[in-house]
This record gives sequence, structure tokens and C-alpha cells, in this order.
Amino acid sequence: MFFMKYDYLIVGSGLFGATFANLAKNEGKKVLIIEKRNHIGGNIYTEEINGINVHKYGAHIFHTNYKEVWDYVNSFVEFNRFTNSPIARINNEIYNMPFNMNTFSKIWSDVITPEDAIKHINEERKEITHEPMNLEEQAISLVGRTIYEKLVKGYTEKQWNRDCTLLPPFIIKRLPVRFTYDNNYFDDLYQGIAIGGYTKLIEKMLEGIEVRLNTDFFDKKEEYIEMAEKIIYTGPLDEYFDYKLGKLEYRSLRFETKILNVNNYQGNAVVNYTGHEVDYTRVIEHKHFEFKKDNDITVVTYEYPADYEEGMEKYYTVNDEKNNELAKRYTKLASEEKKVIFGGRLAEYKYYDMDDVIKQAFDVFEKIEK
Repeated sequence: MFFMKYDYLIVGSGLFGATFANLAKNEGKKVLIIEKRNHIGGNIYTEEINGINVHKYGAHIFHTNYKEVWDYVNSFVEFNRFTNSPIARINNEIYNMPFNMNTFSKIWSDVITPEDAIKHINEERKEITHEPMNLEEQAISLVGRTIYEKLVKGYTEKQWNRDCTLLPPFIIKRLPVRFTYDNNYFDDLYQGIAIGGYTKLIEKMLEGIEVRLNTDFFDKKEEYIEMAEKIIYTGPLDEYFDYKLGKLEYRSLRFETKILNVNNYQGNAVVNYTGHEVDYTRVIEHKHFEFKKDNDITVVTYEYPADYEEGMEKYYTVNDEKNNELAKRYTKLASEEKKVIFGGRLAEYKYYDMDDVIKQAFDVFEKIEK
């Protein structure tokens, strides 16, 4: 098994690994991907349930201002015109997200113009007269107490499993506030969902490339390293070094997916639950990502934040001072690895949007090959 020689052995078939593999194959390189899971695609994997493409690891909306990235993904599959316009629910109240004039005019009955909204927000911001010491004070200093309590507090406390007064202010450095009647969450030029699901995108990217599923790099790490000229590693940064400096912290998620015998459950792809009356933070109705409303069933996923435990998926980095310092020390070790290139969200201990992952793979490949 280990006598074959490759130009690149890529650990992980998520967006970084798949992009790098595709670029390498196009340059005539011999590539092997090994994937620990039983499927390709990492966290953007979608599986079909009753004709509906379900985002197995949480909702992923592709958005970018990089034309070269948009053209690249569209060269494999067509993307639809999906626009992310989530709504927020607290008890039986519904508000538009991100915070915009539709939100403000519902919160304050006398708000008609941007000037009206700014007046309310500025008045409430006066509550914080000092440098914010925690997340609650930071949020109030940005958008005022009313919006904070309705649309920020509960969601954030569920997300982090801590009271907002105990969370550092840097977590909410800014909050998206728009003084227009525009519910588009992203302001990127290009936005959409891969028609047929993201798995189809990854399959197209990996055509002609050898992929071994259910294969754990760490089962035979040294042997795998000897199989190729270079290793592209996209797994957890600390795990590569056997956690010898300590473990980096993560937040995780738990999903509960249901098939319902209704045509349309909530009328929107994404509904955020911003209060403590329920434990979940979001409900995703997958058919609305691709405008599939012609069948009599729907698939919904309830998303619950969770403390990370061994064996769970690592979703969100905990970028506080302690973890960032530990990540720097691991990154220094990574830079000393002669054959191994570290790339992607887990290998860099950074949160990346999908387009940034692809752009980073472009840049790394160009640096190595050009």
C-alpha cells in the first residue's frame, strides 16, 4: 500500500483540500486524498433526503467578492440566486436580520426614516459611558439595550454557554447595522447555493483524483508522510503535534434533523431563535435553499450549540488570549515542518468563510508551484 509515490498527499477532502487537489491535478501532479470520514466535502457535505439537499453540518451559503473564486466554483456546477435573508424569532415576535430598517420600524413604532432609527439607537448607546468591559456592554455601546436584549443576548449566551457579562467584548467587535430596508445578510457581489448540493461541487472538483475514505492519517502518520513529496494537512493543528503543547479549545454543535409531512414549515431557510425559551439557536429548512416547494414534505434541522467533547466535530475556534497564544506556538512548530503545508480552518485555527478557504488554497498552491 505504501510503495506508491505521489507529488501530493492531501489530508482531508474539505474545500481547502479539494481545491488544492484540483489545482495540482490540472498541473499534471499525482495526488492522493485521504479522508477520515466516510464521505468527501468536509463540513459543506450535503446529502439528499427525499429529493431535498440537506446541509449535514449546518447551513452554508456561498458568498464572495472574489470574481476568480466565483468563476472557479461555477466552472464545476451552477449556483442559484439564493440570497441569505434570515429572520430572528424571540417568543412569538419576528424580526428581520441583519439589523436594518425593517427591524427598527418593528421594534419602535415611530421609526419611519433612517434618522428616526439612528435617534433611538444613539439615545440607548449613551448607557455605556466607559470602555466596554464585557460583551453585554460592547453590544449596548453599538446598538443599544433594546436590540441587544431582543436579538443578541439570548442567542450569544446559548452559542457560548456563558452569560454575556462573562464574555470578552472582542467577540462582538461590531454588529451589522444597515439603515436601509434591505434584508440581504451579506453585501458580497456574488452569492448563491450550488444547485444539487455542495457534494456535487466537491465530486466535480475531485474527478480523476484518488480518494481513500475512512482513512485516518494518524493511524500510520509516518508512513503516509513518506508516500509523497509534500503533505497538505487540513486537520486540527494541535492534533498533528499530538497535543504536546496542550489542546486548543473549540465550540461544537449538535443537530436534530426531522422529516415533516408539510410543504412549508417556517417560510424561510434560516430562522434564528434569539431567546432562552428554546435551547436551539437556529432552525434550518433546507428546501428553501434551492426553492424546492413542490413536494409535500420538508426537512428541518434544529441547531444546538454544545461544549466540545472528544469525538465531536470542531466548529468554532475560541479565539481568546490563551488559545491564540497557544495557536501561535503550534504555528511556529508547523513552520518548521519541511514536507508539510498546513492549510484551512482547522490547520490554522482560524474561522474562514468558504470563499476565503478557496482563495487561500489558490495562494498556497501558487506559492509552492510557481
